[in-house]
Amino acid sequence: MFVDAHAYITQGLHGSTGAGRTRSLPYGCAQHGDQVVRILPPLSAERTALEPETMLRLMDWAGIDKMVLMQGPFYGDQNTFLYQTTRKWPDRFAAAAYLDPHDKAARDTFRRVTAEYGFRILKFEMSELTGLTGLYPDLRVNGEELAWYWEQADRLGLAVTLNLGRIGSRSYQTDAVEEIATRYPRARIVIAHLAHPPLANSENERSNSLWQEQILLGRHANISFDTSSLPALGVDDYPFPTALRYIRQAVELVGADKLMWGSDIPSMLCHATYQQLLNMLVLRSRLTEQQLEKILGETAQQVYLPTS
Repeated sequence: MFVDAHAYITQGLHGSTGAGRTRSLPYGCAQHGDQVVRILPPLSAERTALEPETMLRLMDWAGIDKMVLMQGPFYGDQNTFLYQTTRKWPDRFAAAAYLDPHDKAARDTFRRVTAEYGFRILKFEMSELTGLTGLYPDLRVNGEELAWYWEQADRLGLAVTLNLGRIGSRSYQTDAVEEIATRYPRARIVIAHLAHPPLANSENERSNSLWQEQILLGRHANISFDTSSLPALGVDDYPFPTALRYIRQAVELVGADKLMWGSDIPSMLCHATYQQLLNMLVLRSRLTEQQLEKILGETAQQVYLPTS
């Protein structure tokens, strides 16, 4: 089974970042504050995101069996929409819930998405650019204000996806995640984007050292990584050889069973086709068949889609 462990759908942007509120714009663009970014190729004036029906056709075209849908502050609360999507296509989609820890209703939201909606995955976008440390600069993922969150994730055996942002940023909290992994061993932690390797500055020893330190968190039984969005972090064209080099290095450090492939579409469709995002691993990675089986499906099934 091929599993895309990191992708997005939305009914429209209504979130917030450190730059300001987000909204959809024509021709695949989006605005947050005064900044305009592209989240899709300019296919039409109306299209600013991918709806589930279109995503299913992309999945069928690329041969993807199941997809894990993510959320974050940039998109805004999509919990009900994703719940409806997973109910309609339970064999094709799983989804991660979103909550704002500073929201007075955060605990009620947690109860709703876990008890009523049945979400078994939570997403914490910590990055400065589009995540929670952009909104709350002093937020620590292991801070007292989040202790209840981790206690519940541990009690329920949930998976929690963390985007820890770029190396050197406030959100790149390697020590905090290690403390959480030790304190809450039943919470399954996934660090997104392969811990943001320094693809555009790959000769920088300090950055590589900090990246390797975070990758070595995979020695904890309850920590793994997804490989989403790597082509967007570097300067290479397809087949993105620098990204593949970091993937192979991560395999050497912690094993293929700690990695899961993710596309991060729709935004990654501005950098490569869906097939290219998959084929960079399948055709160009020089990993063994057994390693690819783990990265392309088995790890995600164990972490995100356990049968018990």
